[in-house]
Formats: sequence, C-alpha cells, structure tokens
Amino acid sequence: MTLLLFLLQFDWQKFRPEKLFGVQVLERTPAGLTIAYLIGIAVLIVFLALSFVRNVRPKFAFEADLPDEVRRKLTTTLANRSLKIWQIVFVLLAFFVYGFHVYWTYYADDYNEQFQALSYKDLRNRRTNASRLRGWMLDRTGKLGSALAYFKVNKNGDVSRAFSLEREMAHLLGTERGTPGLERTIYKSDSDSTPEAWQILTRIKPAEEEQRDVRITIDRDLQAFAAEQLKDKKGAIVVLNPQTGDLLALYSNPTFNLSEAQDLNDYLKLEGNRRDKPLLNRATREYYVPGSTFKTFTMISAFRAGKQNTLFTSSPGGYAPFRNSRPITDANGGCEPPYGCSSLNIAQAFEASSNQYFAQMAYELGRERMRETAGAVGIFAVETPEDALAGNFFPAIWNASKPQIQNALAPEQSTIVTGKNISAYDLSLEGMGQGYAGQMTPFQMALIAAVPANLQGRLMKPKVEAELQPQAFEQVLSPQQAAQIRAIMGLVTEGGGGTARRVFAGVLAEGIRTGGKTGTAEKQAPIYDERTGKLKTYKRRVKDDKGNWVERDFPQLYERTDSWYISIAPLENPQLAIAVVVEGGGYGAAVSAPIAAKIVLKARDLGLLGDQYKPKPQLPQAPRAKKGK
Repeated sequence: MTLLLFLLQFDWQKFRPEKLFGVQVLERTPAGLTIAYLIGIAVLIVFLALSFVRNVRPKFAFEADLPDEVRRKLTTTLANRSLKIWQIVFVLLAFFVYGFHVYWTYYADDYNEQFQALSYKDLRNRRTNASRLRGWMLDRTGKLGSALAYFKVNKNGDVSRAFSLEREMAHLLGTERGTPGLERTIYKSDSDSTPEAWQILTRIKPAEEEQRDVRITIDRDLQAFAAEQLKDKKGAIVVLNPQTGDLLALYSNPTFNLSEAQDLNDYLKLEGNRRDKPLLNRATREYYVPGSTFKTFTMISAFRAGKQNTLFTSSPGGYAPFRNSRPITDANGGCEPPYGCSSLNIAQAFEASSNQYFAQMAYELGRERMRETAGAVGIFAVETPEDALAGNFFPAIWNASKPQIQNALAPEQSTIVTGKNISAYDLSLEGMGQGYAGQMTPFQMALIAAVPANLQGRLMKPKVEAELQPQAFEQVLSPQQAAQIRAIMGLVTEGGGGTARRVFAGVLAEGIRTGGKTGTAEKQAPIYDERTGKLKTYKRRVKDDKGNWVERDFPQLYERTDSWYISIAPLENPQLAIAVVVEGGGYGAAVSAPIAAKIVLKARDLGLLGDQYKPKPQLPQAPRAKKGK
C-alpha cells in the first residue's frame, strides 16, 4: 500500500521523452509505444514458431516407437494436429492483415490512383500539407512576374495560396480533392518521407526546410493564349517541344475555376455536370477519332518498314480490301484533288489526304508492323475491340522525378486493335484514322507529330519539371527518315494541293515554314438537354439476361464532326509539336488549323521558335517636328 501511494505521488512528467532530451519531441512517446508493441508482436511470433516446431515431433518418448497409425489416433496427436491447423490459420491471417497495412502505408500513395484521389479526406495529410509552406511555382522563364502559383496576403493579414491562371491551369494544377495535380505532387517530391518510429525515437528530427520554388516548362503567356483560342468551344490543345519533351502548353475546355473546387458542394456540382464534364482533362483523358491526322502514324510505320516508295492507285469506285467488301473512298466519294484517280506516291497521298492510299498502305504493312510502330510511339496495341475498352493509364510516358507526378499527369493510353480476328477492311480503316484506331487522345497525337519533328527521329518523353534532363522514350525513325517525313508534312502547308495551304499562308509570309496534317472525324455523341443539362434518352424493348423482354432507356445520339490539326514548326528545326481538336468543329482546315497557325505566331512572339525567329526589339521613334504656323 505504501509503495502504491509513493508511485501515485511521484512526478513522472520529468521522465517524458521531451523532458529527458530537453526539447519538445512529443512524437517520441507514441513512437516508443509503437516499438514496444512491435517487439511484443515479434516475441509472440517467435513463441508461436517454437511451439509449431515442437508440435511436429512426438511430445512423449513412448510415442516415438509406436506405429504411425496408432500415434495418429492418440488424444495428444489429435490435439496437436488441431493446434497446428489453428497456428497455420493464425499465421496466414496475420500475413494478410500486415500485408494489407504495408500496401496502404508504403505503396498505395505512389501507385493506387483511387487512394491518391481520396487522400485529401485524410486529416493527417491535410494537417501535413497545411503545415508546409509550398514554394512558388514559376513558368519556364523563371521570372517572379510569371509565377503560376504564389502566396499573397489578404486584407486580414492572412497568407493564402493564389494562382495567376485559375481557369487556364486548373487541370494541370489540380485541387485538394479528386485526382491530384501538380499542386499536390510536385512539392511533395521535394519533401522528406515520413520517418519511421525508430528514427523518431533515436534521433532528434531537425526542423523541416521550406519547400523551395519550382520552375516548370509551361509558358504562362502561351497557356493563356491557347485558352483564348478555345473560348466557347469544347476541345483541347497540346504544345510540346519535340527536341526536349518540354510541355509548353496543355489546355482543355470546358474548364473550371480553382476557387470553385475548394468547397465540397461546389466540387460535387462540377463532378455532376455530365454534359460539359469540366473536371475532365480532354487533352490527356478523352478519346477521339483522329481522322486523317492518323495518316501521319501510318506514314511513320511505312518508313520503318521500308515501304515509303510504294505506289498505290486511287480508283473512282474506291478501294475494296477483299471481294464484295464495302469500298473505301476519299472524302468526296471519289478521288482527292489535285491528283485525282491515279497512281500516287506517299508524298502526294499525304498532301492530298488520300483515304484510298493509306487504307492500302495499312493493308500492305499488315498487323505486326502496325503493332510495332504503335508500341514505339506509346500506343497500346490490343487483340480485340473488347480489350480496347479496358481504359488503362500510361504514367511511364512521362519524364518525371517521382511516380506521384507521373500518376497525376498520366494520360489515358490510346489503343489500336491489331488482333488476327479483325478483317482486312478494319485494318485498312485504321490506316486512315477510322474504325479501331478511334481511341486517340490529343496528347497522343501531339506525340505522333513530335516523332518526325525530332531531328534524331526519337520520341522524347514529355516533361513538366524544367530542371530535368531530356529523356528518350524510343528511337522511332532514323534522322534521315525523320527529315523526309518533315518535308512531306511541309507539303500540307506549302504544296499546291495542301489541305492547309491557305490557312498557313500568313505564317509562311512571316518567314516561318511549318508542316502538319488536317483531320475531320465523325463520332457518335450523346445529346443533352440545353436547358436542364440532362441526358436525352429513348425507350427500347430488349431481352434481359433471363431472356425476358424488358423496356430500357438508351441515350439519344447524333453524329458529331470533330475538327483536327497537328503541326510542327519551324520545319527546318522544329521547336513545336502541336495537336488541336475542336468537338463539333467540322473540317480540320476550317477550325483547328487556324488555331494552330495562331499558336505558331504567338510562340514566335514569345521567342519559342529559336533565335532566328525572335522578334526584333522595336526602336523608339524620333518625335515628329511640329509644323510652324
């Protein structure tokens, strides 16, 4: 009793870890308890292992000489057998439980996208993020005046995070909810990992350094200009430097305001807008039918296979891949001008955008060569149309310092079907950018344009962190092949029959040579009510799984014509690879090509096309002499 009273009156506070070490290290107490718990678990496992080994042998000496049949019937043997079964069950459950925790503790934050999207709900993460002052995010120039994310002091004296392009950079920066963006990943890559309990217990953790400012490859002025071009339109724009992989601009419209997504109710409203899908990054995570822009891919495949000199004939009735096949014709139902129905080489066919030629080229190349080229440019070649619906992300395409950044920017992987069960007609359609080639993102089409634009014929991994060294994804073409393809792409803007000749006449007049490819593609799209924003449906009788006739709702669809253009500039040493898509825009030369032309001129004004294209400084004009009265 006296000992109990003594213990109750004793000042145990002086033995707290923070008192012993003379510093405030409050986390050492739970860290010590954690280690004690782990030691206890380890001791328990050792005893279980020893008892398991002990029960393998006979417990009593007289059992050793007994026949096995007799020993198995003994009470002690039956009891041991039961205990061994429960020991095995316990060990398996323990491995399952601890394995579950190990995954969610060490791996989910890097590889599980759903975990990343929901991590904002974890109060520990929110406290950690709030306690760390993120650095400024600067654009490619590194100037403070061009900061994309920074801090400001409001009227109350509170410091708050601010963004110079709240709508234009919304998809890239991301929010604290949903799929993470650069705001939640690029700074996290600079911070130390969470220390283990033993590290907390055995050393004094130094104060965390402020996370430094970061410079990204985005050009703020070009990003804002790209957003202007898609005002009141649905679509996406991607601009890359094909020599280094630098992402210069990436914009998706409709977009949202970052401040709108801070409140949970406002965020849920944005998420529930199924008509406009403002949270969807169309540049990287929306599939489109690429139309004739995909002929660039088929041309790359032809050069890789050594078939670039092959001639094919365009016929008035079109090209039929096999007997009684539906014919494939050009856009006008016959043969494309200016060459008409004649034997064409690959340059003439690309300039005129001949469907018949590239359909025949795809058939000539065959499934395997198309599959090989797909892998080289980052497209996932699948066996069946059903496989194409899997919807995988492709983080490995990015050149990034951390997996978190790769996952945040990961595009939906574009697919092409090359299995043995697709018909010759299907394969031919793929060659001209239709059919089973209809799952391409604007990001993927910018990568395809970037291959011949690279002077070495390489596909460079895109990157957003300015300080990273360029990194190649694949050597797709030889330098000589890349130069030949650039010259062919130049015919689209400079050739007599080029589909974008008129649009880029102003760019050429400025002394800038470019190459490109127009595209026009039809796609079945759902119809939404203009007033309510709800999906329009109709009822149809169908059979259910049990064979009974039931009435179900189906979405009303219409045929939407999307406008495409991919571009490279300047032609002799490309610094830009551009992809533009406008939903419902019609012909590529009418809507998307003019947008690309404006982006090239804007990039020239910003000094992005190289030294020889930098605008000359304007000299101040001398004041005019006033006329005398």
